[in-house]
Amino acid sequence: MKERADTTWIVEQAKGAGFDLCGMVRAEKFPELENTPDWLARGYAGEMKYLFDSRREDPRSAMPGVRSVIVCLLNYNTGHPLSTDTKTSFPKDERKGWVSRYGWGDDYHDVLLERLEALIALLRERFVEPFEARAYVDTGPIQERVAAKYAGLGWLGKNTLLLNQTLGSYFFLGVILTTLDLQPTLDAGELPPPDLCGSCRRCLDACPTQAFVEPYVMDARKCISYLTIELRGGIPEELREPMGDHVFGCDICQDVCPWNRRASTSTLAEFQPRTLPSSEKDGSESSPDHQSDSLFFPRLERLLALNEDDFREMFRGSPVKRAKWRGLVRNACIAAGNSRPRRGGACHKRICDSLNKLTGCSDPVVAESAQWALSRIQ
Repeated sequence: MKERADTTWIVEQAKGAGFDLCGMVRAEKFPELENTPDWLARGYAGEMKYLFDSRREDPRSAMPGVRSVIVCLLNYNTGHPLSTDTKTSFPKDERKGWVSRYGWGDDYHDVLLERLEALIALLRERFVEPFEARAYVDTGPIQERVAAKYAGLGWLGKNTLLLNQTLGSYFFLGVILTTLDLQPTLDAGELPPPDLCGSCRRCLDACPTQAFVEPYVMDARKCISYLTIELRGGIPEELREPMGDHVFGCDICQDVCPWNRRASTSTLAEFQPRTLPSSEKDGSESSPDHQSDSLFFPRLERLLALNEDDFREMFRGSPVKRAKWRGLVRNACIAAGNSRPRRGGACHKRICDSLNKLTGCSDPVVAESAQWALSRIQ
């Protein structure tokens, strides 16, 4: 009974550390991981070379002597409108770009890692025997969402994300790999939560770039999140128009999911949208909507005017920094080309002025993207 008491205690301590859910599973090769080599062989990983790490195919390879995986879940959903509810609304002739919900606030790696390290410290107080423990937040050779399924935290949906019946899918996952032999949260013979996607295809049908090869299989090379964050070169031309106004990540397959329509929200300050500082260089002082500029639907002209120093300062401690300056400005150019601002309007002039400057950029990816955008709106 001590083993079950330890498991219950860890779940309680994880919630005390700020996590919404916690589960444990033995470190073993889960059935879904057997599909990884075939998925990689099809080229679906694109330029994400880290996904080729063979240790990702078996958690037991991720750390010497690992016996258990503790999976922690933290809700980042907020009460702000969904991307699918806002995209057709451009107040006061403004043109804006969508930043994925998870990118609005502080870097989730830091937020979760602090909580995971606090949980490890508590483990060291409870367990007297020597043990090893490592915390990962998208930073280690382990597929967190698969481990989370077998820890009883949800099912893998058709959009390849972990879904939870109460929390939907707007949450972060962090794991602790440990040499402790912990009792799993699911009893022997108990199955993970059932797949409740049923016959629903909303996520598959809503994807603008048709990134889903079939239910439960994604070609990441077509995913807007991949295109705007992971891809370092130019956006393939056939995917530019389907990208719409996305400048960092994409939430569409989650926004249309019925399980997210009823999901609870988080009040954590770390995940609320950051306010962007105004800048005279991009006309913020004269812009009619500049006071509401934040990472929730920021103005494209604000992003187009960023230089590299501005980018580093503005996105310090933010997930958006992963896209790098080149990526974010490139994405803003594509979004501007898709935005079709009203000709003759002040917004149209400001965007065209910014794009004209960027056509002379020393970075060829940015310069070409700006030229493409100009060809669409001039």
